[in-house]
Amino acid sequence: MRAALEETGYLVDEGLAIACFLALRLRRPVFCEGDAGTGKTALASALAEVLDAPMVRLQCHEGIDASQALYDWDFPRQLLRLRASEAAGVTDPEKLEGALYDRRYLLARPLLRALESAPCVLLVDEIDRADDEFEAVLLELLSDFAVTIPELGTVRAEVPPLVVLTSNRTREVHDALKRRCLYHWFDHPDFGRELAIVRRRLPAVTARLAEQVTALVQELRRQDLGKPPGVAETIDWVRALDALGASEVDPPLAAATLGSVLKYREDADRARDLDFAAVLAGRG
Repeated sequence: MRAALEETGYLVDEGLAIACFLALRLRRPVFCEGDAGTGKTALASALAEVLDAPMVRLQCHEGIDASQALYDWDFPRQLLRLRASEAAGVTDPEKLEGALYDRRYLLARPLLRALESAPCVLLVDEIDRADDEFEAVLLELLSDFAVTIPELGTVRAEVPPLVVLTSNRTREVHDALKRRCLYHWFDHPDFGRELAIVRRRLPAVTARLAEQVTALVQELRRQDLGKPPGVAETIDWVRALDALGASEVDPPLAAATLGSVLKYREDADRARDLDFAAVLAGRG
């Protein structure tokens, strides 16, 4: 599993590789928790590539409900069908109802699409943004990998999808959901692993630029920042400097491009007090 994920460009440690292997073997979801930008969402994409399976993504947000996640009826088309039936002289209520609640008028949302597309990878992204009530909907789905549509019957996955849930821990997710999953905490990588990720993602940039930017980001994370940068921001910073023609980090240019890596004014102000030259000198 570790080798297969690395072939896609996604570098994992042994713990995560084992969690992914067990998720496939035991048909258990993987609950990925950690700071934003640590590679949780990218794991689902890498698994989909490894399995050569489609990925279905459900982006959670405050107020999301079952109709947005499971299914809904296409009311405008149903209304047109009703008017057409009435114009054709159809008055039988049962016949009208049967025509209106047909599968072709059903709008499959991500969770239903995952059941119908299985085998696939289902990414439930940022579950911590959803309300408590939505977790109950998700619990029912993860228990049976089936959903009952009153007008049509039960839709059950022939092969349960591989489920990856992510959380940035903006709130605690209920234990009932976590108990059904294999858990893995995503921490910021150390210098060596982060550099390897940057080199794998951006092979065209100079080795010195990748090393220096990684060293700066590692130092930034040791500062008292409100939002420490993730690996995604490290890659963005390298891309930005490379696009400006830099083959190595120039401290004034690094300070001028902090917007690529830090997204809060207070964090940027603290970072500008950092002695970039000293950090780079420490890397030789």
